[in-house]
Amino acid sequence: MTLSRLAPAKINLFLHVGGLQPDGYHPVSSLMVFADVGDRLTIGPADYPAFEADGPFAAGLGDGLNLVEQAWGAIAERAKVPMPPFRLILTKQLPVAAGLGGGSSDAGAALRLIRDSAGLPLDDKALMEIAGGLGADGPACFAAEPVLGSGRGDRLAAAPAMPAIDAVLVNPGVPCSTGAVYRAFDQGGAQGGADMPPLPEAFEDAADLAAILSFCRNDLEAPAIRVAPEISTVLETLRGAPETLLARMSGSGATCFALCASTYDAEALAEQVSVMSPKWWVQRCRLGGPWPDV
Repeated sequence: MTLSRLAPAKINLFLHVGGLQPDGYHPVSSLMVFADVGDRLTIGPADYPAFEADGPFAAGLGDGLNLVEQAWGAIAERAKVPMPPFRLILTKQLPVAAGLGGGSSDAGAALRLIRDSAGLPLDDKALMEIAGGLGADGPACFAAEPVLGSGRGDRLAAAPAMPAIDAVLVNPGVPCSTGAVYRAFDQGGAQGGADMPPLPEAFEDAADLAAILSFCRNDLEAPAIRVAPEISTVLETLRGAPETLLARMSGSGATCFALCASTYDAEALAEQVSVMSPKWWVQRCRLGGPWPDV
């Protein structure tokens, strides 16, 4: 039987970052939500184990062992039982090195598919532990629902309740290395701080969310612009549009998001940006999660 699962894009609605610690990590606090768009993982029986990647951004994965393959190896080691051979296909629809948690989300979807296909006796807690071993945002991307992250981003707490929020994602078509952005952050004096802002129990609507987020920030935005100046053009474009309630960069970039009050506004904004800059990756979506798989 063939199974398929969406690996949704992760959006950091805010990302507060502290200075470099002796352990080599930066403390953070973030409100992470997930889009109803992303990559797609498909798994099916095969004569021998095989991993394939296709889709518009597959070439950006490079030649190294990616997180999907690492997840496959990690769950096989954890299960300690013979694994049937699978053909696992990643359809890469999100830009690579884009601040969308694509690799971690792909790994999370792969863990669920392999567990379900092989009938492994591993619950979600066990899979989340495996995801955490693959990266700091692994647990959040495995859960794929609104969550507050602190520490390295792996200490999770429930997020305020929120409705589905209409949004537009825009990437200028340039990769943005997380390592390079953090180096630029450190070189700039690390003026941020990993403070968790006061948040309500629930956001009423997109306008309420945007108003509260306006008091927050993404501390990696300025260093990311030094690494990839095109990000500044994207933000200027989104912030200058009447449909935009709030625009900000996600993660370490280069993808930015605009929150909109309605589906109509999001569709209009996405169309305008696509016409103005046809080489940019532009995607209308809804933010929130978890999403029923489609």
